[in-house]
Amino acid sequence: MPPVTHREHPVAPQLAQQTIALVDDDRNILATVSIALQAEGFATRTYADAEAALDALLADPPDLAVFDIKMPRMDGMELLARLRERSDLPVIFLTSKDAEEDEEAGFEMGADDYLAKPFSLRLLLARIRAVLRRTEARRPAAVDEQAHDTPSAGEVIRRGRLTIDPERHHVTWDDKPIALTVTEFLVLEALAERPGVIRTRNQLMQAAYPDDATVDDRTVDSHIKRMRRKFREVDPDFAGIETLYGAGYSFIDD
Repeated sequence: MPPVTHREHPVAPQLAQQTIALVDDDRNILATVSIALQAEGFATRTYADAEAALDALLADPPDLAVFDIKMPRMDGMELLARLRERSDLPVIFLTSKDAEEDEEAGFEMGADDYLAKPFSLRLLLARIRAVLRRTEARRPAAVDEQAHDTPSAGEVIRRGRLTIDPERHHVTWDDKPIALTVTEFLVLEALAERPGVIRTRNQLMQAAYPDDATVDDRTVDSHIKRMRRKFREVDPDFAGIETLYGAGYSFIDD
């Protein structure tokens, strides 16, 4: 099925127009969200069919994709699982279910953020911008404005068996690659910058979701849980991320 297309509204000039792909079987939602994004200066591609969307996302990746979870034939979970086999494209989930297990499942599959229907366009725009900022922060030209006692931008971080290369968005454990989403990467980087130091959930949320006050602290727990699972796929004895109950998390440099 060909993508549903809409003419772009004239927008103010900008250095580089970012493209958002929308995947939802509800064409009214596609049209409404697409028009709103275009009015904010984004280019959009819309798909009412997940299988067609998968081929297009792999052939010509946008800057970010927004998936509905409940779709016929292939749902958003399966779409993301198949996408993650070949791409780390940032993804935000939309779903009509407002249940913690759905959010957890989305993060476990590799989503970068989650928004329950019905949602406000203002909040969706805020989440899109937040994920794009986190993605942009991983590019070589990004400037690290953290305190001077943390590694400088682009500097490879080595902590025992862990290596983090910010410029390449590359993580290894015992020289084995670990595929992390942008959000997971930023949480891990914040932990590894100062081994043994407890990072509160609020501190980790600030590292991964700067200026986004709409994220709750259970989101950090979901990212930590998923990261541990990924590390244990290459090392069943991985214990590099320690939980300090009631306080937060720390990275153990062994």
